[in-house]
Amino acid sequence: MAKITIDGQICEFSEGQSILEIARENGIYIPTLCYLHGATPTLACRLCMVEADEKVVYSCNAKAKDGMSVITNSPNLSKERNAIMQVYCINHPLECGVCDKSGECELQNLTQQMRVSAQSFAVVDSAKKIEDWGFLSYDPSLCIVCERCIKAAKDRLGFEAFKLVARQSEPLSPNLKDSMPKDAYAVLNKMQKSLIARVSDDDDCVNYGECAAACPTGALSVSAFKYSSNAWELRKIPASNPHTSDCELLFYEVKRTSISEPKEKIYRVTSDINFAPLHAGARFGWDFSNENARKDEVKFNEIVEKIKTGVIKNIKFNSFITNEEARILELLREKFDLNLINFEAKRYQDFLRNFSEYSGMKLYSGSEQAVRNSDFIVCAGSFLRSDAPNLAYALNNALKVRKSRALYFHAMRDSGLDAFGKNLISCQHKAGLEAQILLWILQNFGAQMPEWLDKKLGANFEISGENKISNFAKNLNLDENALREICQNAQNPALIIGEDFIKHPRAGTLAKLLGMVERYTNFSVLIIPPRTNSLGVALICNLSEKGAGEILGYNEDGNFKFGVSEADLHAPSLVQQEGTFTNYDKRVVPTNAALAYGGYELNDIANALGINATFAISYTPNLGEYFEKIKFDDLENFYDNCGENHRGYALQNRQISPNADKFDIFVSDEICAKNGEILIYEANPLHHFNAFTGISAGLGESGAIFMHPSIAKELNLALNDMVKIECESEKIVVKVKFDNEFCGIYLPYFDAKIPTQNIFVNSRYKAVKIEKIGGNNE
Repeated sequence: MAKITIDGQICEFSEGQSILEIARENGIYIPTLCYLHGATPTLACRLCMVEADEKVVYSCNAKAKDGMSVITNSPNLSKERNAIMQVYCINHPLECGVCDKSGECELQNLTQQMRVSAQSFAVVDSAKKIEDWGFLSYDPSLCIVCERCIKAAKDRLGFEAFKLVARQSEPLSPNLKDSMPKDAYAVLNKMQKSLIARVSDDDDCVNYGECAAACPTGALSVSAFKYSSNAWELRKIPASNPHTSDCELLFYEVKRTSISEPKEKIYRVTSDINFAPLHAGARFGWDFSNENARKDEVKFNEIVEKIKTGVIKNIKFNSFITNEEARILELLREKFDLNLINFEAKRYQDFLRNFSEYSGMKLYSGSEQAVRNSDFIVCAGSFLRSDAPNLAYALNNALKVRKSRALYFHAMRDSGLDAFGKNLISCQHKAGLEAQILLWILQNFGAQMPEWLDKKLGANFEISGENKISNFAKNLNLDENALREICQNAQNPALIIGEDFIKHPRAGTLAKLLGMVERYTNFSVLIIPPRTNSLGVALICNLSEKGAGEILGYNEDGNFKFGVSEADLHAPSLVQQEGTFTNYDKRVVPTNAALAYGGYELNDIANALGINATFAISYTPNLGEYFEKIKFDDLENFYDNCGENHRGYALQNRQISPNADKFDIFVSDEICAKNGEILIYEANPLHHFNAFTGISAGLGESGAIFMHPSIAKELNLALNDMVKIECESEKIVVKVKFDNEFCGIYLPYFDAKIPTQNIFVNSRYKAVKIEKIGGNNE
């Protein structure tokens, strides 16, 4: 590796790294205000200036060169930085006592650090009113125009959310340019000319909480938190995102409810802004705890007795549980011969089993970091921005920062992906052709495959002049000539597979084909777990179908319901439990309880049935064969200064003897709409993920059928019309809502009152009839 000297310290680096990145990796401090890890530099603040080989450069943007000598601090640099911080303090309101950012404000910190004790510059102020942008609030008087909100949206999230607009203030005096240090003047000139604005005035900013988190001052803030607490009063509880399988690091920030009410409540959710992006559900949808839980001893004893006597023979649950709870359920199954019912985890478990048989590995090889580092990414079978937002962020980041290329396969176009840039090609194909995507990948990237598979792939070419054209590419609407360069030059490709494959009627065949992609190509494969802890449940529990006997539903319907809301017996929410999840990176990550809980837990039921452990986390070192014997309190949960992951531990991927035997491959299994039917899809809007976000007051809304306005027009439907969805024996009445980016129709499952699961039994696609039954009810 090449070497660079920073402040006398010799540091190794990889080609393309900036001086700032190298410094942070080696614990060397360089001040910044506008820099955001994983985003392209804005050069707005200029505080990161250093002397490199006796020349002043901006370390966020300057690439290191072998043998370079860098000084991060000198009298000249200190003088320039002091002047810049003076500029930031010009006309900045002195309201630290009431500002939400006070105590964690980067402007506040750097003003002290740069020893700003006087003000040498003055300009005419231009007052601007505070803007209400829905979920976010913008105070222009606090804005230093660092552009971190713009970069967080564009480079990290994949949204064109914010832009620079003219401040409409008085121009700077010409004398200032000659009297001020050049970098300080450049910063002042930009601040005097510009402000931040929304790209769309109709946007409520629900998906841009990450941008407020990235703001170094109090300019962009979360509306619901504003004036509710001082930052230093809050206690941070490290945890993991409970809503999706990224299980990203977050902090529940709590304090007592009021002077008269000592019970603590959550005031906000925060994150590590450089390395732990959070989607809207995690940042705004946290208030679903069971605050009024009580212990109903009679009902508790009744449920325990019915399990003991064999009346209850089934436990139906979902994957919004911890690994420890999954282990308790498995122990109950073994002792009382119960059936554990979890449909989505069972499908995932079966898919992994078939995949493993043909890949030769117990688990898949891919990860979010592999996506970020990839030069060619294929995503198939997922409405990615909704199903796994953090993977969508990783995909966007690879395209924007690494200049990677990507193919996105789906039967319904997501025009929101246009903001990811021209390096992403959306491939809209007919529903049901998922097998052909995998076969096309094997055709183009496979090597040393079994003879029977080679023949199968070879038989699916047509000769057109001098060119061989893949039938799979034709059916998928791919321009192979345009893709040839991408395919030939890909060095570290990544493949993201979504729930469309897992819930496919022929999922077993797809899983085997995917196993062969893992084995015979150089793709790193990531199979998205459909719910928060689907992977953990699949690895711990022996799942089955419903058998004879009554059902105990754990946050699901049953003869007896043990749950967070509307239940016979109260259960804790995931913000009231400690334990671990297994995320899509195959990491076992810890989560801590943010709030107290007054009812029974699953471990209490287990103890009453003779499966004894003091706490649920007593099972953390004994989760099963895939897991390590590490105590809960010994698990770390942080990213270090250069972004290395210290969250829990990664599961070891074991090799097994692979199967190469021939199996039947279906080439086409198209899902069509006939006789006045229309094809709809099972998905949630971008900010919703499950019944818990559905009952969250922070995201509160009712479910509906979502469609693009152009499709609504074709169906003679208007916003808020009531429609009847008819499918076989199922009839559902819902309201029409619009999604301006998803070019199709989807029915969500975040609202427990809509029986979406009755329509989408064996596929995420379904042909239904939609009939208008009412006028506009707005």
